[in-house]
Amino acid sequence: MDRAIIKSKIGNLMLISESEKLVEIKFVYDENLIEPKTEILKETKKQLDEYFNGERKNFSIPFEIKTTEFMSKVYRALIQIPYGTTVTYKDIAKTVGNEKAVRAVGMANHKNKIPIIIPCHRVIGKNGKLVGFAGGIDLKQKLLELEGIKIEIKNKKIKKS
Repeated sequence: MDRAIIKSKIGNLMLISESEKLVEIKFVYDENLIEPKTEILKETKKQLDEYFNGERKNFSIPFEIKTTEFMSKVYRALIQIPYGTTVTYKDIAKTVGNEKAVRAVGMANHKNKIPIIIPCHRVIGKNGKLVGFAGGIDLKQKLLELEGIKIEIKNKKIKKS
């Protein structure tokens, strides 16, 4: 297993590969940068840099996620969401053949080990609100804005007891 930690417009990202395939991208904060040494990590960094600079809309990184058949269907559906667009969890559930599997789609998104490349950030709630993202709603909003999508997040009031 090889890893690198790269700087991006949304913060540092840890890239993890195994057998010349990308297996994970993690959002990291207080870790020192580690230059990519393998070809797969160098190419992943290059393509992510292009994405963050607005020069790339689709990725061609070989990746592997060990997961269930249902989650694999969800990830294949996520990859089909065009750059700069959003869909709902229900849309994805319909795409994978079970429109009642909205929560299961949400769980698959939550367990997505390759965010950005498998663009779970493009999935929003049926009411048009940003919900759920492993890196946090702020990062989800930044990724969508990077793709030209403006979504306003209303601040929640905290009630004092």
